[in-house]
Amino acid sequence: MANTFKRLINALILPLLFSAGQATAGNLDLLLSGLFPHHQATYIGYESIEREAIPVSSAVERKYLIVDFRFNNEPATEQLQASVHKVCMAMLKDRDLIRDLTEQGYDMVSVAFDRRSQFDCL
Repeated sequence: MANTFKRLINALILPLLFSAGQATAGNLDLLLSGLFPHHQATYIGYESIEREAIPVSSAVERKYLIVDFRFNNEPATEQLQASVHKVCMAMLKDRDLIRDLTEQGYDMVSVAFDRRSQFDCL
């Protein structure tokens, strides 16, 4: 009986544990909240922006996602650029996430580290 229970645990729980490190379309928060060490930057959340006044056929981005972080200390310019690159690459490497965002109509993703500026992931 105990051996059967162990096999059941191994069959059901271990695959979940091994897949927990991979981001999928449903866990944007999980992907981004673990991206930086806690002493460097904190993931705040994301916001969906849709500018309905812009026609769907326009070349201008109509719907985009802003992922929001806050630095614990103001970084140097090089560190800011590296942080933007890190966020963008983490998202772009997740093909399921990109496919899901595309299917939802997102044209662009922006990264913000404060309320004054946003950096686009191209």
